[in-house]
Amino acid sequence: MSANEPSRERVPIVDAHHHFWTPSRHDYYWMAGAELDPIRRTFGPGDLRPKLEAAGVDFTVLVQTVPSVEETREFMGIAGRTRFVAGVVGWVDLTDDAVGETLAALQSAPNGATLVGIRHQVHDEKDAQWLLRPDVQRGLAAVRDAGLAYDMLIRPRELPAALATARAFPEMRLVIDHLAKPPIASGKIDEWAAQMEPFRELPHVLCKLSGMVTEANWTSWAAADFHPYVVCVLDIFGPERVMYGSDWPVCLLAGSYGEVKRALEEALPPLSDAERADVFGGNAMRFYGLDVA
Repeated sequence: MSANEPSRERVPIVDAHHHFWTPSRHDYYWMAGAELDPIRRTFGPGDLRPKLEAAGVDFTVLVQTVPSVEETREFMGIAGRTRFVAGVVGWVDLTDDAVGETLAALQSAPNGATLVGIRHQVHDEKDAQWLLRPDVQRGLAAVRDAGLAYDMLIRPRELPAALATARAFPEMRLVIDHLAKPPIASGKIDEWAAQMEPFRELPHVLCKLSGMVTEANWTSWAAADFHPYVVCVLDIFGPERVMYGSDWPVCLLAGSYGEVKRALEEALPPLSDAERADVFGGNAMRFYGLDVA
């Protein structure tokens, strides 16, 4: 089954988190250091398509990589001409007084319907409480009012602010990217798990099972390393509030597209067929309101 021919007899498989980038076009400030040399090149739809076909993935959500409205427009254009890209999580300046107008302009632009969410690199902000700034909270309200979801790119340091934000926006669709980047390489889990626990009572918050290989030892990880963290997330959020994401091509620093998907499949606790279908597609389709007809 190819990425262009999803079966009508099953729930489509959706990769809810991947990226494209062009180093000649944008400043990827986070792509510094020799260890990132393997991914410091252009990645686009043509690179990902065969990986999706080999892994049996039907659709994807393309996620922002830099704080750039221009990139968001570019991604919407890609989604408009690339069948497998079912949605875009873009970027706007949440602190801008005119953020509502920016969102409206994006949504009314060509391919505006492909914009399904907004994200900011919160974990790169010096202020661990950045999400709670009044101007940011006002921007989040604009995202909510525009009917869009919000991806929270955070580490454990920002989990308290993310929790307070989730409690302040009970009617907003929120998702924690990459399990909030737990310290998988060290095997430590207790402090992270305690910080994640309060999200159990917040049904409007989901969690992406993504980005784990780059939080583990890049050269010696095994699926078993992820199992306790995945089990913890499934216990807190339940199979109806988690979604698969590859974090490709960032994941290439530690593993191939296929290896990442297989690692999650092996790390998952026992699930029913319906629950697995939700984890690998159904939840992403509902959360982002993806039109995959």
